[in-house]
Amino acid sequence: MQFIDLAAQQRRIRPDLERRIKAVLDHGNYIMGPEVFELEERLAGFVGARHCVSCASGTDALLMVLMAWDVGPGDAVFVPPFTFFATAEVVAMLGATPVMVDIDPVTFNMDPKALEKAIGAVKARDPSGYPLPVAAMRQALTPRVVIPVDLFGLSAAYAEILPLAQKHDLLVMEDAAQSFGAEYNGKKVCGLGCHAAAASFFPAKPLGCYGDGGAIFTDDDALAAILQSIRLHGRGSDKYDNVRIGINGRLDTLQAAILLAKLEIFPEEIRLRQKIAGAYTGGLASISGITPPRIPEGSFSAWAQYCILVADGRRDAIAARLKEKGIPTNIYYPTPMHMLGAFKSLGYAPGDMPVSLAASQSILALPFHPYMPEADVERVCQAVAESLA
Repeated sequence: MQFIDLAAQQRRIRPDLERRIKAVLDHGNYIMGPEVFELEERLAGFVGARHCVSCASGTDALLMVLMAWDVGPGDAVFVPPFTFFATAEVVAMLGATPVMVDIDPVTFNMDPKALEKAIGAVKARDPSGYPLPVAAMRQALTPRVVIPVDLFGLSAAYAEILPLAQKHDLLVMEDAAQSFGAEYNGKKVCGLGCHAAAASFFPAKPLGCYGDGGAIFTDDDALAAILQSIRLHGRGSDKYDNVRIGINGRLDTLQAAILLAKLEIFPEEIRLRQKIAGAYTGGLASISGITPPRIPEGSFSAWAQYCILVADGRRDAIAARLKEKGIPTNIYYPTPMHMLGAFKSLGYAPGDMPVSLAASQSILALPFHPYMPEADVERVCQAVAESLA
């Protein structure tokens, strides 16, 4: 059994993949070829955004937006600690300060109530109201940006976060690296009204290429123009007219061609993901000692991962038993970001983010992909039950 089966998808679309790759080989425009612009137009239409600016990775997508907003030293950027490192990494790369905001225990996404407390604590430079990084007590930080992460394919609580951000004059960037294809209150993620949204097309994502790739979505014309410049070394009127500091952040034409082929079947794959998730939830419902994922009303998950919580410190033992039965698992994420060595200088204590810490000690990702046979789902559920017996 495979954790994610990309080969099954490839077998289905191999002729279209080869046709599109051959077209790139024939025209030879490997950098910013026509497929890149076709993909941007189709992705923008898919989510309902005015602009899509493709880029080389989901990390570059996050970085480019912060660069466009001139985020840097003295700025506070609010991020959840229970997610992949890149979300806070790009903040630190620019010299800004990541301010950790604990998560909701059901959705694993940023807790809006904790966000409001964190904003107030930064403004007051008072950690008694909410734990703060050391930098926030050494100097006055300016709250600038909040980056909610749509973890495991489920959108964050934007109905609460967006008004809160507006109240405090914060820019909002949706980190949709894991949620492309999801919906929130009837709208596609990346088109929810945030100032910008960043997506990743890493191969394991719901929509993935065969390498690294990413995209930024926005309705802001001026921001889109700056992003297009940043991804080309700060290009102005031509490639030797550099008007700002940028990066080499272009999406390869070959990767765009691959994504175009995959986009054709993407809506169906999202439906298949719902079917597999439903089979899992039904099969695990009667097993004591675990908590299957729960989807709030108004949300539609892209199911990037299917993660359960294992009670009583038994997660690692269950994972070992499943491995013995030939069933792979994974842990997203074993160490919350406020405890990582790279962020030691922030000065957080492990217990400062109690929900994230608890989740990291009990989360377990099960095998999941849209082509997973229901017999395999049943096998996993049975193995989980037997391992807990």
